[in-house]
Amino acid sequence: MNLAEIVKEIVAEIEPHRGEGKVADYIPALACVDPMKFGIAVATPDGECHSAGDADEPFSVQSISKVFTLALALQKVGDDLWQRVGREPSGSAFNSIVQLEHERGIPRNPLINAGAIVVTDHLIDNGDADAAIELLLRVLRDHAEDQSIDIDYDVAVSESDTGARNRSLAWFMASFGNLENDVEVALSAYFRHCALALSCAQLARAALFLAFNGEDPVTGERILTPQRCRRINAIMMSCGHYDNSGDFAFRIGLPGKSGVGGGILAIVPGQGAAATWSPGLNEAGTSRVGALALEALVARTGWSVFG
Repeated sequence: MNLAEIVKEIVAEIEPHRGEGKVADYIPALACVDPMKFGIAVATPDGECHSAGDADEPFSVQSISKVFTLALALQKVGDDLWQRVGREPSGSAFNSIVQLEHERGIPRNPLINAGAIVVTDHLIDNGDADAAIELLLRVLRDHAEDQSIDIDYDVAVSESDTGARNRSLAWFMASFGNLENDVEVALSAYFRHCALALSCAQLARAALFLAFNGEDPVTGERILTPQRCRRINAIMMSCGHYDNSGDFAFRIGLPGKSGVGGGILAIVPGQGAAATWSPGLNEAGTSRVGALALEALVARTGWSVFG
């Protein structure tokens, strides 16, 4: 299988669709991103990264960061995490508050905004949000083997300035006793990790351990137990795209996570990790062209968790 040729073919195939979808304009710093951008990268266990298009240009990963904070939280507190956040698909938008009241401040899963705020809260010790972000950056830089990865602080400020809904979610959970840190401390870390800037190539490499039972196949480092790695992939499959998760599983058949910055991360167990970026979103907040590209990738490779 020639992945280098495949990713080039995919760029040519999606060319007529470039610019489709709607850029996330409710976060002002994202509203000015060029909708014509498109990149794709596939990282393989030998350390190679096959990429094409704008695959080396950093973009705001937004909710894709939740996959890595979830991994860190499971490393830190293990299954105790599930006492404060569920594991079920929400069937609702990523920033919905409706279920929180019915379920008494316990978010439905760790990949919706409310759940990710609780996960982030687990990573903060003694109210030190800065230390939690420093840890996340160190881990991502190590996993991607690239020390240039950083936060786009313009996006982080923009997130905070327009974060009324996320503040509502956090205060609502705090009213049920489901946050241990001050609301603004937890949100400070949350807004920053959503503002991480990675390229498709960096993202695919950083997530490679999720395709190999929690072990980085390049360095041999054990990052997660196989069981916890499988659980993250299962949650990505069922919850990674909010109310679009079923359609993504139907069309692509891989665990994935989308972000409103236009990125999508997909995990191919036993094979590698793929990342796409195209800023235009569908109505559920998943990259329209990115999903088309991943659909083309699985059609050419036969990759699917369903055989």
